[in-house]
Amino acid sequence: MNSAQTGRSPPQSSALDEETARAEVYGLLALLFYAPPEPALLADLRVAVTEAPAAGGFLEEPWRGVVAAARAMGDEEIAREYDALFGGVGKPDVYLFGSHYLSGFLNERPLAKLRTDLASLGLARGDEMPETEDHIAYLCEVMRYLIAGDEVEVCNLARQQEFFAAHVQPWATAMCDALAAHPRARFYAALAAFTRAFMGVEAQGFDMLD
Repeated sequence: MNSAQTGRSPPQSSALDEETARAEVYGLLALLFYAPPEPALLADLRVAVTEAPAAGGFLEEPWRGVVAAARAMGDEEIAREYDALFGGVGKPDVYLFGSHYLSGFLNERPLAKLRTDLASLGLARGDEMPETEDHIAYLCEVMRYLIAGDEVEVCNLARQQEFFAAHVQPWATAMCDALAAHPRARFYAALAAFTRAFMGVEAQGFDMLD
């Protein structure tokens, strides 16, 4: 799964930097939710800036929590947590697929609608990705593309708003709540708090477009 380079500081408040920062955050979330983090990614997180450019930034505290969790845990410990939460044979402890939260089952109608909308954007899942397209990492990568891509007919605010409202906003908070409540979640509980806050900022920003 190709993704943006990881964000090494909290999302910026400058209008000039905002789109780049949003794309980087989505890229980072895609990497962290797709697989156990690579050592290089965790090394970047551990030295990340934890203060927002403007004091009191809404994402500053949850971002600091992610960095603190990365610093407090070893690479293997975080990898084991990922496998314990999302891996294993059969039913995972926490699902990362939208269809589960929207319909109660995998590979249901929400996935079919998602595939139709992806096709309208000229996007499709690569053969190298075994998970279905409603995996949170895939959806974050789509959002990153809609923000940072070069195809202006597709990569624009209107398409971002439509895709987010249809395929991310309806269930991302429920996933974060499930993660935060899991007794074995440490790093991913912190990531869930940051993800929930970031998705809230995104939702508010899109609401302002209406």
